[in-house]
Amino acid sequence: MELIITEKDNAARRIADILSGGTYDSSREKGVNVYEWGGKRCVGLSGHVVGVDFPAEYSDWRDVEPVELIDASVEKTATKENIVATLRILSRKATRVTIATDYDREGELIGKEAYDIVRDVDDEVPIRRVRFSSITENEVQSAFDEPDDLDFDLAAAGEARQIIDLIWGAALTRFLSLSAGQLGNDFISVGRVQSPTLKLIVDREREIEAFDPETYWELFADLQKREGETTPFDAQYFYRDEDDNEAERVWEEAAASEVYEILAERDSATVVDVNRRTRTDTPPAPFNTTQFIRAASAIGYSAKRAMSIAEDLYTAGYITYPRTDNTVYPDDLDPEELLDDFVGHPTLGESAESLLESDDDIVPTEGDEETTDHPPIHPTGEIPSRGGDVSDDEWEVYELVVRRFYATVAEAAIWEHLKVVTEVDDYRLKSNGKRLVEAGYHDVYPYFNSTENFVPGVDEGEELDLSEVELEEKETQPPRRYGQSRLIETMEDLGIGTKSTRHNTLEKLYDRGYIESDPPRPTRLAMAVVDAAEDYADRVVSEEMTAQLERDMDAIASGEATLQDVTDDSREMLEDIFASLAESREEIGDQLRKSLKDDKRLGPCPDCGEDLLVRRSRHGSYFVGCDGYPDCENTLPLPSTGKPLIMEDECEDHGLNEVKMLAGRQTFVHGCPLCKAEDAGEGPVLGVCPDCGDEHDGELAIKTLQSGSRLVGCTRYPDCEYSLPLPRRGDIEVTDEHCEEHDLPELVIHSGDEPWELGCPICNYQEFQARESETGSDLEALEGVGAKTVEKLADAGIESLDDLTDADPDTIAADVDGISAERVRSWQAKA
Repeated sequence: MELIITEKDNAARRIADILSGGTYDSSREKGVNVYEWGGKRCVGLSGHVVGVDFPAEYSDWRDVEPVELIDASVEKTATKENIVATLRILSRKATRVTIATDYDREGELIGKEAYDIVRDVDDEVPIRRVRFSSITENEVQSAFDEPDDLDFDLAAAGEARQIIDLIWGAALTRFLSLSAGQLGNDFISVGRVQSPTLKLIVDREREIEAFDPETYWELFADLQKREGETTPFDAQYFYRDEDDNEAERVWEEAAASEVYEILAERDSATVVDVNRRTRTDTPPAPFNTTQFIRAASAIGYSAKRAMSIAEDLYTAGYITYPRTDNTVYPDDLDPEELLDDFVGHPTLGESAESLLESDDDIVPTEGDEETTDHPPIHPTGEIPSRGGDVSDDEWEVYELVVRRFYATVAEAAIWEHLKVVTEVDDYRLKSNGKRLVEAGYHDVYPYFNSTENFVPGVDEGEELDLSEVELEEKETQPPRRYGQSRLIETMEDLGIGTKSTRHNTLEKLYDRGYIESDPPRPTRLAMAVVDAAEDYADRVVSEEMTAQLERDMDAIASGEATLQDVTDDSREMLEDIFASLAESREEIGDQLRKSLKDDKRLGPCPDCGEDLLVRRSRHGSYFVGCDGYPDCENTLPLPSTGKPLIMEDECEDHGLNEVKMLAGRQTFVHGCPLCKAEDAGEGPVLGVCPDCGDEHDGELAIKTLQSGSRLVGCTRYPDCEYSLPLPRRGDIEVTDEHCEEHDLPELVIHSGDEPWELGCPICNYQEFQARESETGSDLEALEGVGAKTVEKLADAGIESLDDLTDADPDTIAADVDGISAERVRSWQAKA
């Protein structure tokens, strides 16, 4: 019996389907899917099923000094015990084992972990390795026909990263958290890749805060031909500075006003220069991971979400492996053959046909990076059905990948640029026009800007009508915050992290409360952590330090260094850092504590004058509490969903900063917690309570809770707990229309452009329950949750909205393939 081990269950199912010709049987072993056919069994892991950690005696933060972790032994323990147990059971019956995990550093390490589990059971069974870049029939069959050996050096490089990240992260995290007295769920997290990435974000924020804007003026006018094409076009005043460079900003108001007065008095301008040129617009290079993330970001996907979707598309066999640095297609890729696969498709076929009809040979573009592990990201030729095989989001990302491939084999675009310079007295105006002469790759890749700018053909000496002169006062702008994709590009340029880890690093920064919003903005805590590191141990946030470690791990992979050498060097570096930190422990703690409080302060407590702070209960929920506790026990509730963030806006009535709630990347404004508490209470009575109205005269009323939640509930609460949910946001209108069945007025919610006719609250809730009954789960009532996702969540024990809202997003993300913590928080916010 041959045992095939893949990295994830969906890959196991796909490979079983390919190798068995669709005839495999499925069974469960300790809750793990096992696929069997013709003397073969295939089982999927869940990524890493074992992890590195310190022995149990190092787990007590208060009894173990952080510096002791540097030289502590590291051991491997099972993180997915049921999968490890299943693998051991299947290994005992195996006559051959084939490892088919992803082909990269991380995948090789996961394969090595499986290898060790098998060897612990049977040290004689033959073990082989197969590698592929797409899970398609041809490539999988070829890989199994030509197996190889496990690359122990590549796996050791991945293991070195695990060990170094554990030691650095644990030692520094404990040191800073203990110094600041910040323990429990809100500990201060530090990481080898995380910290220099955070410094990039903080440095940019410092530039923004330190930016001193300067005032300047720009002048514009409309020009128009007197004959022929008479559509007006824009012109901008410019001058030449002392170095004879064109300049369009005027820094002196008096000079700007003088030019404006002259132009405003004139009604014509003379053409003094006409310059025409054509420009070749080269098609883009094939997708590597970073450029894919950048393109996906442009159509609205976070880095984490884009990679999650790409991994699902890869596992299903629709695209090649999405973690690659390569930007050069392999020699064995036949572009015409791949284009042929799309001919006739209702959405993608027309573009493929137009490319095949070209008179020129199809020659793909090439980027600067050429590697031998995986090709650039491109479609495999297997096409999913939208709404059937893939969701709308997955289709949108799939189409992006397909059209990027189209672009790389398309013709260049040709632009015609026309620069017209006109003169009024001694003052000059410039008009820049551009026209797309040949659309080229823009016809098949509509994601780049192809906007034209109209300027008509004119001749030197021609007189044009001048009108609509405008003088605009402006200010120079600070540098922009990094968007996620731009930040990942910068990390790549500086050698911070790898293609496999950079998007996860950003997710950790969000989850730890170091950054908020998108583009990412650092919190006060983030600023304090970076300040402390720079003041007392700047190597912690140095990109050179982490880039050097990445180079060391590459050296392990190539056999030029050993795991032991690299981890020993890293420990020595960390010991030097701790020597600096230990001398300043008290100062670091003071600095961090102050910033932590600043990040949570709302304003003065109305009862005692101390600070009201955002706090977290032992159960993980957030609330507002007084810093004077226990002398002052004043508290205010906050919404149960999401993480509170302090806004700069201040309540005029209470002098408290307002609060917004962050759930994933989704935010909603809660406002002033004291206003919410004061607004709480019963609103208009709607009618008789169906539970207790006949017996106890209970009535249904619209109620607002102190947390901001709203519902229709019985006025006899808590004796009667009958209630129906209402949306949190929007004005509620009680109409004159009544429900005939329940004799309750119909409700309309005014939020956004279009009002939402909620109707009778009882009927509305009954319809919701009916949908739940039809789908088998109320989860499908959430936007963005389909049947396949419900199945995945059910396998992880999440079977209802209540289960979802009570669950930890990180736990769900760890247990369910293709679902990120960010996505879970978004669902929780909607629920």
